[in-house]
Amino acid sequence: MAEPAGLEAIEASRIDEELVRRLLAAQFPEWRDLPLRPVRNGGNDHRIFRLGDHLSVRLPSAPDYVPQVRKEQRWLPRLAPAVPLPIPAVEGIGEPSDLFPAPWSVYGWMPGEPASVTPVADWARFAADLAGFLLRLGEADATDAPVPGQHSAFRGGPLEHWDDGVGDLLFRVHGRERDLAAGIWRDALAAPFSAPPRWFHGDVSLNNLLVQDGELAAVIDFGCAGAGDPACDTVFRWTSTQAAAREQFRAGYAVDEATWARGRGWALWKGLIMITNKPPGQAEFARHVLDRLFAEA
Repeated sequence: MAEPAGLEAIEASRIDEELVRRLLAAQFPEWRDLPLRPVRNGGNDHRIFRLGDHLSVRLPSAPDYVPQVRKEQRWLPRLAPAVPLPIPAVEGIGEPSDLFPAPWSVYGWMPGEPASVTPVADWARFAADLAGFLLRLGEADATDAPVPGQHSAFRGGPLEHWDDGVGDLLFRVHGRERDLAAGIWRDALAAPFSAPPRWFHGDVSLNNLLVQDGELAAVIDFGCAGAGDPACDTVFRWTSTQAAAREQFRAGYAVDEATWARGRGWALWKGLIMITNKPPGQAEFARHVLDRLFAEA
């Protein structure tokens, strides 16, 4: 079904409970009377509402995120049998309408809390489970899978796409750190991906890793997923604040040294972007990521 014109109207839409109720009444009347409430820590790219005890509603918050919706609707059911942990299950496909000019989804509710806000019992085990999940994801059939592009923020594609931008970002660090950062980036560019495309998640952050009873229970938000270079999924090695997790992930995620080199490039790119971000917590997080990268260099 073709998308209606005027997707720019999404940004002006008031994505709230009233809108979701009206959308449900028009397209899924069987769910219209279930309790509905917004989800905290729902992310920036999409707005999420819990629907009853077993469902959730997810709507893109801006035009750039609309392609992610159709991608997830098509591919999540195909990926689910290939991975060892639960991923979101599509329960309803919402169509663009006069109420909301973009596709939207109803998912099964995923129990657990993001690892960013809830305790993990054993970080080494958590990292081993994550590494195993990503390896199995990479082995899933990638025939006709979406190639990297705007929908994935170009994750999974060649790092050269960001070369000019990183050249500017290098000026956010100084002295020897700038030299180290430039060297990390050169090494990443000198290790191009030449293997067949593999599925990648694209956004392996603690916000997208759900914990239940202290263990990794599910992986969510496949908006940046696609088939290409999985190096972008290695960044957990540098973004994790837990040494045991970093070491176990490095041991468990069995990829070659060239992939790790490109992964350093992705981690550097993200760290340089965030180093001047507000609120200060993001800059502090980026500082730790860069410190780990520079210590290795």
